[in-house]
Amino acid sequence: MDFLLNIIGDINEQTSGLTSSVYAVQNWMWSNFLYYALIAAGLYITIRTRGVQWRSIKEMVRVLGDPVAREADGKKSISSFRAFTVSAASRVGTGTVAGVALAIAMGGPGAVFWMWVIAAVGAASAFAESLLGQLYKERGKDSYIGGPAYYMKRGLNARWMGYIFVAFIVITYAFVFVAVQTNAVVDATSNSLGIDVSGTNSMGFRMVVGAVMVLLTAAIIFGGIRAISSVTEWLVPIMAVLYLLLGLLVVLLNITEVPNMLLMIFQGAFGIKEFVTGGTMGAVIWGMKRGLLTNEAGMGTA
Repeated sequence: MDFLLNIIGDINEQTSGLTSSVYAVQNWMWSNFLYYALIAAGLYITIRTRGVQWRSIKEMVRVLGDPVAREADGKKSISSFRAFTVSAASRVGTGTVAGVALAIAMGGPGAVFWMWVIAAVGAASAFAESLLGQLYKERGKDSYIGGPAYYMKRGLNARWMGYIFVAFIVITYAFVFVAVQTNAVVDATSNSLGIDVSGTNSMGFRMVVGAVMVLLTAAIIFGGIRAISSVTEWLVPIMAVLYLLLGLLVVLLNITEVPNMLLMIFQGAFGIKEFVTGGTMGAVIWGMKRGLLTNEAGMGTA
């Protein structure tokens, strides 16, 4: 174990410079153009689709009850509700809970407002991404396969762009998204059990939690989309209901502070003080960052 800890310590020292470089690049991207591009794309699609994300809410609810059809091979297809839960599972997670707290800590209460904005406008982007995924999907061995790489290849005739996207998304999911989710589970579990996982402490506990997550995840995803959807069909509704009940409980326990909370959010988003000190831009940027992480609008991955 000491040998492993020494290796981890050496890796941490060697990657500190890389971490600083990544932060510098991401700060430059967000500060200069990325959040402009997200809002511009969302507004453009919203206008062109005449607000499809709001106009089609009734239709969205209706199709969730569509009956299950049969594929050409006689197998049952994935129901609309199952497809919805798979999509919801990719959007509700660490970014929805811890991401909001981080946005408020870094950008102030006004960041919440800008998270609302990117959610409302980004819903059009998410709709467009899902639509393109359906239009340009291909029949695979056991199911349809698709996504940004396929509509880059088939829609834009840019196979090279699809390969670049795949390379970046594999790296991002392997070393960022999965790491964030697993780290959140480790933190929550260690806090519940009273285990210190700061620094290099309790490395064995971390590895056990990681191994359990690998086994549970593998048992689901290697079964294909049918296995994934069969799990999300019951897990996502339970998760969503518990999440809403917990949020409602927190609000009810602090009901007298709700008016002041709303005032702080709007003051932080548009307040003169924040504008003069530059706090407004911090709220905008952090709200956009967390909003993107929460609903994935603009990433194409859903």
